[in-house]
Amino acid sequence: MRTTSWTPRALILCSFSLVAAWPLTASAYRPFNSTDAAVAAKGEMEIELGPLGYVVQGADRTLVAPSLILNWGFADRWEAVLEGRHFVELGRDVPEPRLRVEDTAFSLKRVLREGSLQEKAGPSVATEISALLPTVNGDPGVGAEGALIVSQRWQDLTFHVNGAAAWTRAHTPGVFGGVILEAHDAWAIRPVAEVFVERERDLPTTVSGLVGAIWRASDRLSFDAAVRRARAGGVDTTELRVGLTWGFSVGFP
Repeated sequence: MRTTSWTPRALILCSFSLVAAWPLTASAYRPFNSTDAAVAAKGEMEIELGPLGYVVQGADRTLVAPSLILNWGFADRWEAVLEGRHFVELGRDVPEPRLRVEDTAFSLKRVLREGSLQEKAGPSVATEISALLPTVNGDPGVGAEGALIVSQRWQDLTFHVNGAAAWTRAHTPGVFGGVILEAHDAWAIRPVAEVFVERERDLPTTVSGLVGAIWRASDRLSFDAAVRRARAGGVDTTELRVGLTWGFSVGFP
């Protein structure tokens, strides 16, 4: 009788296949690299789906289809997050393999202080601890990351500040700092922007800026679109992101 050996890569592919097959009906927090100091409500699930992404990095052209983040509120002020991005290298002269899954991670996020994002006074504060999982046809190592997030909402402006330290999949230290700005939360379509700086030992520092908009179609469904520009080691990157965030109740726990 033949037995099947489940490798880490096979487990990751299986996990993301299950996520993609979930029936469709608001972290990174779309369309950003940073996140906010909020979690899905207990018994709620949020799918952040990027069905279309396009990256130009130097002479390389890459399709990102899809980008997936699954958030599950499994307890009061807690959520579990599974995420990853599927890259398809374009062009004729592409070294094998052409397909890969990167940015794979499993995280636990907790709201330490309920504030303006939870309709209370003062800033909201959260922490997120992540296991950086092996990628598919990319870096096979594992790593870890810890982040602190502070968010504040006023009538006309919301900001989210992120600071993170990581032990990367290549087993080197890294740091990340980012700021998200959002216009009036009551607007159905609100402009958004993000800047971040990322540094990993032995690699060039990445400086990135993003501008876009989020359209809240309903309390549970939002659409987003953004353009990101970044520079690292003299190489420019331009990225287009289009996607949605959909929340629904799963009734457990």
